[in-house]
Amino acid sequence: MFSRFFRIAGLCLLPVLAGMATAGDGPVEPRVATEASVLRLADAVEVALQDNPGLAAMRARAAAAAAVPEQVVVLPDPRLQLNAVNLPMDTFSLSQEGMTQLQVAVVQALPFPGKLSLRERAAEFDSAAAHDEVGEVRLQLERDVRSLWWNLYFLDRALEILQRNRQLLRQLVEVAQTKYRVGQGLQQDVLLAQLELSRLHDQEIVLLGSRRGEEARLNALLNRAADQPIRLPKMKPAVLAEAADEQILQAQALQNRPLLAARQNVIEAARTRLDLARKDRSPDFSLGARYGRRVGDNPDGSSRADLASIMFSMNMPIFTSRRQDSAIAQRGSQLQQQRYNLDDARLRISREVSRALADYRAAREQARLLETGILPQARQTVASMLAAYQVDKVDFLNVVRVQVMLFNYETRYWRAVSSANQAQAALQAAVGVSSAADFLSSRPESEVPHE
Repeated sequence: MFSRFFRIAGLCLLPVLAGMATAGDGPVEPRVATEASVLRLADAVEVALQDNPGLAAMRARAAAAAAVPEQVVVLPDPRLQLNAVNLPMDTFSLSQEGMTQLQVAVVQALPFPGKLSLRERAAEFDSAAAHDEVGEVRLQLERDVRSLWWNLYFLDRALEILQRNRQLLRQLVEVAQTKYRVGQGLQQDVLLAQLELSRLHDQEIVLLGSRRGEEARLNALLNRAADQPIRLPKMKPAVLAEAADEQILQAQALQNRPLLAARQNVIEAARTRLDLARKDRSPDFSLGARYGRRVGDNPDGSSRADLASIMFSMNMPIFTSRRQDSAIAQRGSQLQQQRYNLDDARLRISREVSRALADYRAAREQARLLETGILPQARQTVASMLAAYQVDKVDFLNVVRVQVMLFNYETRYWRAVSSANQAQAALQAAVGVSSAADFLSSRPESEVPHE
């Protein structure tokens, strides 16, 4: 009678086992609040580009830098002077002395020819560098958003697989316990099944904690509350395409990366300031006009004439060895520093491209191997074990083990898919392109509605 009972219980588990053996291609159901709106990858990137405070700060900085060239090219404001000259100290009378005057003067400072244009050019290069830095920050922001989104995608799939695995183990634990109570099974089967169930619970705690952390990080990039739930759409990733040759990608990166353009503009600004420092060896000028009003009469009875003056002055750069020459040396060192910064940026970009490309190819190959080789073999193994179980050739524990093996491979597959898409996002940022289609051999869009 008990043998018949266990056969019936096992047959009742077969649909569950069979369904779980072929699972893994279904829609993702994240374990988050139901009121969360679906966040597509493209929407997440768009929201971040619009609302991210870090990017907004860089845009404001670029706007501020764009307003500088118009300011520095203007002459300094003229100076207005009001003077009372040669007042007698005994009477303070304006008519007592012939040289007593009430003066008004206007003085205009005139920088040496070429200085204003050099200041304008330096400011224009600074403005261009600030604009390029906005583009660089935009690339990094897109990379971070895509990477976090795909990590959430993997965590959702891992939690989905874990839930299916736990559902199976709970039923197997019940069967093993019943079998043990009637003396038809081993206690170790019950204990091992319960241990596996506890291990899954521990994994779930870790995965949920990781998901909450990644959710908070993505919300921060989207300028939203850290505890706002995120629900991903029901979708499956597109086929991972082959990347272009590394030499092509390296050339694209050198041509497209805003960071290199920013560094080059900073070099030009430093070079212009070096030319300006050399110009400071030349004097600046001041030109002015003065009108003096006189009160009273001359000894012959005629009215005293008013006086007019024209003024010209210039500074005398006689301490060039201690001031201007030191400034030239300073600007020369700053120019050399910026050249080194450009070389360092080129090496760093080349390293980023190589690393992202290697990560993408490795994850892509691993995903293909799991999808086309390991997973079909694992599913065949599970199906074979199920067939053997129906004729009592294998026990519950072996069925559990092969099913857990399948779930582990499925988890590794979605990890590889997620890693490939994260590497693709990193490669896209490293190359400096707005779409992954610019360096993949076929359409790389990773958001395809699940049928």
